[in-house]
Amino acid sequence: MVIASSRLFTHRTQEHFHLMSSDTQPTVVKTTATGRAATRPTVDQVDVRGPRFAAWITTAVLALVLVLSNVQSTAAAVVLAIQAVVFAVGAVSGPRRSPYGALFANFVAPRLGPTTEREPTAPLKFAQLVGFAFAAVGVLAFALGAPVVAAVATGFALFAAFLNAAFAFCLGCQIYPLVARLRTQSARA
Repeated sequence: MVIASSRLFTHRTQEHFHLMSSDTQPTVVKTTATGRAATRPTVDQVDVRGPRFAAWITTAVLALVLVLSNVQSTAAAVVLAIQAVVFAVGAVSGPRRSPYGALFANFVAPRLGPTTEREPTAPLKFAQLVGFAFAAVGVLAFALGAPVVAAVATGFALFAAFLNAAFAFCLGCQIYPLVARLRTQSARA
């Protein structure tokens, strides 16, 4: 192991793993047969505490939607629409750039110790997409005057968010490998 200019390099069968700060992702540098370096990024990963923090906020927001739906369905639809936007940003930009991810990165993470566990972002982005789908169905149902359908869709999203927050069980992340496998099989066909 060689440490050079605040960067950590480890040698492992002609691959060099380049680690920079905790905000950036590792890059694998492979040496080709001609001795030239070819770089490729490794799997994008985040601190597992960030998505759990986001799941707790999402749980609270979705519970508020269910409470509001019994009192004022218009207010519930607005809050659910805002949560749908949060889901959409997380699905497109990833957990780091989502509003709750930014809250975690700027206000919570600096007060915590260094991360000891990371998880890939692709399953998290898929989970946000699933959350967006349920929230969008809920917003549409509120708009069409079907508060029971909206409450059921919100309840499904709430259940998934609570599982992630309380038990670190990301339902969308568990479904992601199946969807990824189906996507690659359909691309081959």
